[in-house]
Amino acid sequence: MNVEIDRLSSLPDELIHKILSFRPIRDAIGTSVLSSRWRFIWTSMPYLNFSSEDFFTLPEFSKFVTHVLSRRNNLTEVYSVKLEFRGKASQLFVKRILNYAFSHNVQQLNVVCLLENDIEFPISLFSSKSLKHLSLEAVEYKYHRRKANGCFITLTSTWEALTTLNLHSVTFCDDIVEKCTGIFSKCANLKNLTLTQFSMMGSDTFSICHPQLSNLTLVSAFYNVKVIKVVAPQLENLTIRSCEVEHVISAPHLVSFLYKGYHSLRLSTNGFHSLEKADICVSYPPEADAHQIVCLLQHLHNVKFLTLNLEIVEVFSYYLNKHFHNFENYKKVETKHLRKEAHRVCLHGNFFETMIGTCIHIKMFGCLRSQRMWGNLSKG
Repeated sequence: MNVEIDRLSSLPDELIHKILSFRPIRDAIGTSVLSSRWRFIWTSMPYLNFSSEDFFTLPEFSKFVTHVLSRRNNLTEVYSVKLEFRGKASQLFVKRILNYAFSHNVQQLNVVCLLENDIEFPISLFSSKSLKHLSLEAVEYKYHRRKANGCFITLTSTWEALTTLNLHSVTFCDDIVEKCTGIFSKCANLKNLTLTQFSMMGSDTFSICHPQLSNLTLVSAFYNVKVIKVVAPQLENLTIRSCEVEHVISAPHLVSFLYKGYHSLRLSTNGFHSLEKADICVSYPPEADAHQIVCLLQHLHNVKFLTLNLEIVEVFSYYLNKHFHNFENYKKVETKHLRKEAHRVCLHGNFFETMIGTCIHIKMFGCLRSQRMWGNLSKG
């Protein structure tokens, strides 16, 4: 007689909780019918995953939220909460979930707002000494035809444990636009900040001032943003993607810098003295942007290793041939075998001195699909 062994039920609660955390809480509750071992296991889960999309109506979802929170083991703390909902953020179930999460020392909170209209998210009504990771994303509801821009937030509460903040499609409503305390001043220990599609209400300047920030990613500022100012003395890694506005950056300890966009980056800085690695990709740089590209590269003159796309190399070559052909130390710039399939060129060390007319040699190389590219700036 063959007896099947239920190995899953023999796992410790912590591991079962982790497995169930990848499913909505509704599915986790559904396991309670399997056996007496599973009947109450969901009530002590430290992971809560709610989605209004699992229900036909919002009142039905709200009733479900009340059912879950009232029957959960109230002595068990909450490690993470994921909430995806449509409609207004002022709905009772939103505040109920957030109140429950913060009162149970939540460490990770991920909220996705499915927008039917622009909304104000009430994050300023809460504060936390436990929250370490906060992600707030506003996306357009797939069945809604009207264009929604995002959600409005105010960061006036204290988030002393927060180290990672990820915001998508948000407009800040704070009144402290010009103060160097900054809109993130209530997040004293913030280390990692990612902003995607962002703006500041009533201002075309977006300022980020933070003494502890280590990693910053900026993606696609809203159309009304014209200038981004960054003051971050401890910043080590900076990524800018499709954010083609003027950038004023003070980050003396920056180690890694990545920029990708359709047009050249307009950059002002007091120097990247610790820069080790830079990756610059401009998809369609016109020859008219040649001087701007050279100015950008001059800001990176301390870098130890640089990666450029070939379009930049071609524009840079155009600039050197146009402006340095009368200099006796320069003969010409040649770019050989610059095939369209090859997207990257790697440049080493001291070549930057050519931009100030003191070096006699540039060597560029890169390999892709067994194709090697060379460019040489030779002494006359």
